Amino acid sequence: MIAPAATTPTVLAALLARPVPAVMGILNVTPDSFSDGGNFNVPERALAHARAMIAAGADIIDIGAESTRPYGSQPVSADEEWQRLAPVLPDVVALGVPLSIDSMKASVTARALAAGVAIANDVWGLQRDPDMARVVAEHGVPVVVMHNRDDVDPSVDIMADIIGFFARTLEIAAKAGISESHLILDPGIGFGKTPEQNLIALARGGELAHFGLPVLVGASRKKFISTIVPSEPQQRLGGSLAAHLIAVQRGAKIIRAHDVAETIQALRVAAAIEEFR
Repeated sequence: MIAPAATTPTVLAALLARPVPAVMGILNVTPDSFSDGGNFNVPERALAHARAMIAAGADIIDIGAESTRPYGSQPVSADEEWQRLAPVLPDVVALGVPLSIDSMKASVTARALAAGVAIANDVWGLQRDPDMARVVAEHGVPVVVMHNRDDVDPSVDIMADIIGFFARTLEIAAKAGISESHLILDPGIGFGKTPEQNLIALARGGELAHFGLPVLVGASRKKFISTIVPSEPQQRLGGSLAAHLIAVQRGAKIIRAHDVAETIQALRVAAAIEEFR
């Protein structure tokens, strides 16, 4: 058994116990991410952005080196993905804030966890790379398991699909020896869903309480916002905050966001108001 990273279950439990949801800041070291592709794929800029998000209050930094946007992203090999991560990962780990690795590849996830990353983040919920569950189990770390679909199908009952998907993920996790206490559910806003299905997943997010597990929501700058108010990714802060506040009302414990300072301010103000409800 590989020794688990030092900053995982205990710290994660402490974050989830707080009255205000934890905020996961997004660090894309990619040339083609939908919102900030190319902005932080130079190590110096990536490190500076990680420092800025931590200064703004980010509880977790989510680092990814392969774009998973639905349209226009180019798949990369595990070697290329690691070559993008390797120059920046040690310095970001050294900042002392828990890091998650946003990768669908077990081999990349394993290397990142061995380098000090604390959390795995799999956009295919342990259901794409058959080795992912074993890697997570061996490292003894928490894992974000996201709902995803190969095809967008407007006829699908999306909440039934999400719940069925997570039931399968829990079976895979249990067989691999992953503790349920290490699982974090992500309904996958913007992945394999129509704009309306994204809205349904947000509106009915409370149904995921059925699993008794923490929920992460990442609606930041997603395209569904533009179907309501036409806008470019960098113009979707208002829509992102609205979606995230609704997600928290429905039980989300972690919010994944590009705009860390603004997200934290919105969450803290909403929590302060709720105290006087």
